[in-house]
Amino acid sequence: MKKYACALVLMLSGCASNPGVVQTAPGVYFISREDKAGIFGNPSAMKADVIREANEFAAKQGKVAISVSTNGSPMYPGHFATFDYQFKLVEPDSPEAKSTNVLMPTPQVRTQVDVHNHDGQQQAKPDVYAELVKLDDLHKRGILTDAEFDEQKKKLLGER
Repeated sequence: MKKYACALVLMLSGCASNPGVVQTAPGVYFISREDKAGIFGNPSAMKADVIREANEFAAKQGKVAISVSTNGSPMYPGHFATFDYQFKLVEPDSPEAKSTNVLMPTPQVRTQVDVHNHDGQQQAKPDVYAELVKLDDLHKRGILTDAEFDEQKKKLLGER
């Protein structure tokens, strides 16, 4: 009975499986973590802990940890959340250490800025292509007539 109580306490305490830092190639390391806390776990905190562990490991060797890859899976019934982090160690003064290693670019909103505005303020212009796609969709759905579509298209293209 005491054995099961200990297992329950461990499960509810949010412990995560941590085999530690594993070297996979010269200068390349891997940390894998599994959050066995289930619905009480915190995958974001687990990821932060893994990255912090990699940075501390690098700092102890006088190096900087640079991300090579990450992989994770969320918690779902019958599966614990996981996070894998592969990184390499580089010298602090190396160009890699000074640049940002972005694994996934953030989406960008395409806008144009009119810098020749008369009141001195910059105004964002809508993306012409996106607006044309919207007009075409409205036209295909029958919301805009042929004449309305042509008129709006001319305005967007500056053919007034």
